[in-house]
Amino acid sequence: MRLQAWMTALAATAALLGTSLDQAALACTRVVYLGPDGNVMTARSMDWKVDVATNLWIFPRGMQRNGEAGPNSLTWTSRYGSVIASGYDISTTDGVNEAGLAANVLWLVESQYPAYDGKKPALTLAAWAQYVLDRFATVQEAVDALRQEPFIPVTDNVPGEQRIATLHLSLSDASGDSAIVEYIDGKQVIHHDRRYQVMTNSPTFDHQLALNAYWQQIGGTVMLPGTNRASDRFARASFYIHAIPQYRDPDLALAATFSVIRNASVPLGITTPDEPNISSTRWRSVVDHKRRLYFFESALTPNAFWVDLRKVDFSAQTGKVRWLALGEHQKNVFAGEVSAQFKEKAPFRFLGLSKPPGA
Repeated sequence: MRLQAWMTALAATAALLGTSLDQAALACTRVVYLGPDGNVMTARSMDWKVDVATNLWIFPRGMQRNGEAGPNSLTWTSRYGSVIASGYDISTTDGVNEAGLAANVLWLVESQYPAYDGKKPALTLAAWAQYVLDRFATVQEAVDALRQEPFIPVTDNVPGEQRIATLHLSLSDASGDSAIVEYIDGKQVIHHDRRYQVMTNSPTFDHQLALNAYWQQIGGTVMLPGTNRASDRFARASFYIHAIPQYRDPDLALAATFSVIRNASVPLGITTPDEPNISSTRWRSVVDHKRRLYFFESALTPNAFWVDLRKVDFSAQTGKVRWLALGEHQKNVFAGEVSAQFKEKAPFRFLGLSKPPGA
């Protein structure tokens, strides 16, 4: 019976994935730990085939933002300060704001964004996560606003590549609430539920849930899929985040969460004859929502370090944009709490469109 269930799961994998080997090379994982006494942790891995040129940034309240999509760009002022990890210093890929809302963007090749209609303001995907961190304190607030579709998302090529960026967005907050936002066939799709603790890449989130149901029938102590493919990482992360103890000690909860995201990581430099461009895990982050701590761990350094958001001046009056230079491949070594090591710097500009919509 177990063999039959396993074969059924494999068949479901093939049917639901429908992805090429090139698509399998795109990888990231996000997982949320829900413990007692408000011990909520959000972890993510950043997997990419080349250095994603990440640095850490502190953004205060009161920043004037622009959707970088031409004359009809979305504009806003940041209500909340945040600590974020950049991609190529032209986008926000990951981060948490002072209210405890975390946002992560991951690759989703199936993404199809609505055509620009010239009516709504436009927002570059490079600033999608930052818009949410700037404006909202909870997942519910963000979902309520996004359902009104206040902007049209627009995208352009990944820096240095002839490939359009296609992303989906995950949100989590200090209450443990979660949401996944995708654009499928030109329409926004929001999956909002505290139970949605895991997100990876292809296929779309509804198919990931269906596929994971097969592995739940088998049971993680019997067999778990072990490859670097998105659905396999989804199944492993989903099993382990529920199998680890629900600790009251926040340090134990943090260690357990780190162990799950490391389990879903991809070995550095992995390659096979049939898949020469597999993405490796470049770095991992964990948000401790209760204690307002943002942990960061590079694959090329010997230890994790963290930012205590309670020590950061996010005020619009005296707060400054600051950055922590992580170096090429994030090889600069840090230890302990590093908020005092950030240096004042002009904010980066979000990657806009080389040809604005309607131009």
